[in-house]
Amino acid sequence: MKSIRFDALLRVLVLGLPLLLVAILILGPLGIMVAVSFWKKTGFAMVPDFTWHAYATFLSGVRIEVFWRSLWVAASSTVLMLLIAYPLAYIVAKKVRPTLVGVTLFLFSVPFLVNFIIRTFSWSDILGRSGFVNSALMGLGLTDAPLDWLLYSDFAVYLGLVTAYMPFMIFPIWLSLSGTDKRYEQASWVLGEGRLMTFWRVTLPLSLPGVFAAAIFGFVGAFGEFAVSVILGGTGYQLLGNSIISSLNVINYPLASAMSTFSVVVMLALLVAWFYFFDLRLFLGKIMGRR
Repeated sequence: MKSIRFDALLRVLVLGLPLLLVAILILGPLGIMVAVSFWKKTGFAMVPDFTWHAYATFLSGVRIEVFWRSLWVAASSTVLMLLIAYPLAYIVAKKVRPTLVGVTLFLFSVPFLVNFIIRTFSWSDILGRSGFVNSALMGLGLTDAPLDWLLYSDFAVYLGLVTAYMPFMIFPIWLSLSGTDKRYEQASWVLGEGRLMTFWRVTLPLSLPGVFAAAIFGFVGAFGEFAVSVILGGTGYQLLGNSIISSLNVINYPLASAMSTFSVVVMLALLVAWFYFFDLRLFLGKIMGRR
């Protein structure tokens, strides 16, 4: 009996301590953020209150337009990243020899060895008027003058977002593809389906948990991004992250908290949808365990 109680106590400690740390380090700041979003700003200070003024300011001003713009940029860039990441993950999962898979995945993670801000600034040098791309185009005789739209434009922002977050999306898709049972595809071939229809009706549906996980990674990163829009989009390129920082710079913490809380709610809605529509065991490759 004492042994059973000791095991139960040990289990509570092992599970309880990490959960307590999560609650303190993650849920604690989130709770403070939500609380501050209801406070009132008075001059250069703020006082505890329960008012919707910050949310009303956010939803009725130009910032809501920035929110919709951020939503569109995040969604469209996520689709673009999926179109690039899925074929790459498919090639790694289906075509690359198992002995080379680890090396290949490592190569996709090499860019992350360089600081994110440095990588983003390097794109501004490459895409600038005197940068490598314009110099190469003029050197080859393809253009007579530097292309101004390469930098401080939608193209530059999308390029920065794709190169920043697309590699993250390869891993969950590869994990989902490599965890599928090949016998499903073989059965489809035996029943007379071609490779294209087998992919459409068997492989793609089985990989959707990884695709949706990758979409969340890409969308969350692009939606909360602020460095890429400032460095590659220019000072006038506003996304939600820039609006939140602008509010912090003028010490309007309730408004910044309201916008951040609104963003967190959107992210939570995506996570809830993922957990509702997909079994986490599929994402981990345990296909046979789903009921």
